[in-house]
Amino acid sequence: MREPSSAPNAAEEQTLQPAPAAASAEENQASEFETVDNTDPEEAAEMEMTEGFQALTREALLDKAAAVLAKDASEISTDDIRYLRQQFNAFRRAAETGTEEAPQDEPVASETEDAEFKDILNRIREKKAEYTAKVEAERAENLRKKEAVIAEIIALAEDTDNVNRTFPRYRELQDEFNAIGDVPATDDTSVWKRFQEARERYSDNLKINKELRDYDFKKNLDSKQLILDESEKLVAEEDVITAYKRLQELHIKWRQIGPVAKEFREEIWNKFKALSAEINKRYQAHFEERKAREAENEAGKTAICEKLEAIDMASLKSFAAWDEATKTVMDLQQQWRAFGFASRKMNKALFARFRALCDGFFAAKAEYFRSTREELSQNLARKTALAERAEALKDSTDWKAATDEFVAMQKEWKTIGTVAKKYSDAVWRRFQEACDSFFDAKKKATSGARKEEAENLRAKREVIAELEKITAETPREEAIARLRELQDRWKEIGHVPFRDKDKVYDAYRAKVDALRDSLDVRRNQARMERFTDNLAGLEGDQQKLYRERERMMRALESRRQELRTYENNLGFLSSKSKSGDSMLREFERKAERLRADIADLQEKIKLIDAKL
Repeated sequence: MREPSSAPNAAEEQTLQPAPAAASAEENQASEFETVDNTDPEEAAEMEMTEGFQALTREALLDKAAAVLAKDASEISTDDIRYLRQQFNAFRRAAETGTEEAPQDEPVASETEDAEFKDILNRIREKKAEYTAKVEAERAENLRKKEAVIAEIIALAEDTDNVNRTFPRYRELQDEFNAIGDVPATDDTSVWKRFQEARERYSDNLKINKELRDYDFKKNLDSKQLILDESEKLVAEEDVITAYKRLQELHIKWRQIGPVAKEFREEIWNKFKALSAEINKRYQAHFEERKAREAENEAGKTAICEKLEAIDMASLKSFAAWDEATKTVMDLQQQWRAFGFASRKMNKALFARFRALCDGFFAAKAEYFRSTREELSQNLARKTALAERAEALKDSTDWKAATDEFVAMQKEWKTIGTVAKKYSDAVWRRFQEACDSFFDAKKKATSGARKEEAENLRAKREVIAELEKITAETPREEAIARLRELQDRWKEIGHVPFRDKDKVYDAYRAKVDALRDSLDVRRNQARMERFTDNLAGLEGDQQKLYRERERMMRALESRRQELRTYENNLGFLSSKSKSGDSMLREFERKAERLRADIADLQEKIKLIDAKL
């Protein structure tokens, strides 16, 4: 036998209710980081439309609307209606503005199709409205029934002379009250309080048989102890959302259980209240933590947008530069995907900003490639024309006129810009082979200078012999002066026989290099001197000088591209950490070496130009 308990005091009653702030956070801050089913439907729908929305075809949309209409009214949610309306509006906007929100192959909706969809949607709304009205009527009826039960309990409480006869009916009334369904939310707390007060009035004011009352008190105490035991387990539950929801169910059960003996009432209630406070605290902390994560995600996504905005597209003047910038954009897109959702207020705006920046970049890239392809095509046509002229002239024996024309064509070639990479090597090889064919034929026809070349060979061998006389015992200043003197003499000597050219030069170069190493001659100066010597060996051979210049130009462009890459990477590095500082210094050293190489190459090109 069970007897209803007395109502908690005002503080107890306030604590019994769900934590308003946490509940609001539960409803309004559903996060993609949680696996529990606590996502706000409206937020989920908006995130779906923003981040991962896949537009349905019109036929599929009509089928989905019909499927929703076929559901039981209790299963139709506002999310279903909102989703159908958003899809339909997307199609209408696409038809009215010509945008690409709907699938590209989807025809514009006819008036009949629009009317069909609207009719289904209206029927869904009417069905849902009828169900809602029915539920509200049932809740109003439940409220009336509960108030009737309360009134009867109060009447029984007033009949103090018939306690033994009315007590069974009192127990039935409690069961009837608990069996009655939900009442309007605005009346739930007040009607329960009146029910609790009526039970307390019956229990405390009437002289109920002590044996029955003690039995009911004991039974109620055992039931509430079970709730305490389960509440203690919820404190250790890792899933705070599940724990919070289960706690609300336990509060409902607690309210339905009757009172316990007065000596236990305050103690047992304080225990339950303390456990509830701890669970509510964890629940609130969970949403505070999620709010902090959303703030971090917002900051990270904002930083990515700022990096995209910092890309100076006006400075991207080559395919390689655009490709390098594209790698940066793709990397930022990958970083974006690694972040979770920002706050509901900012997430959609940040995504719109990010998407607009990416779309703007790729649109500018496409425009650059389109306009540049036209320029490359024109350059290819000009270089192809030069190659054809060279091929037509390569067999000429008018050495003077043909040579002048070949030199003029080579100079014109240098003024033409780049062509597409897939054609560059082929057209250059075609032009080069025609030039080589002519100059080789000219060289064979003008080989009367062999005697002079033999004399030059003897003179160069004498220079090598003089270099060998410079030993480690020779004073350093004297050795340097003597080395320079012999190098100048070597430069003044003309060509040697072709078959001896490489051999004598290698011997000379090996000796000079050995002397430079022993005399600690600076490496950059030695390199430049070797290059100057090489040019001296090529002097008079316009074709080889031209090829050497082309090789230097390609090397120069390669170094410039590498330098741009390092300078671009330096803009994204931070020296806040030890590893980041080390990488930054390494990139700066590499960039500095590239600048030095570029300066050397530019100097070498100037020397070649002076010979041409």
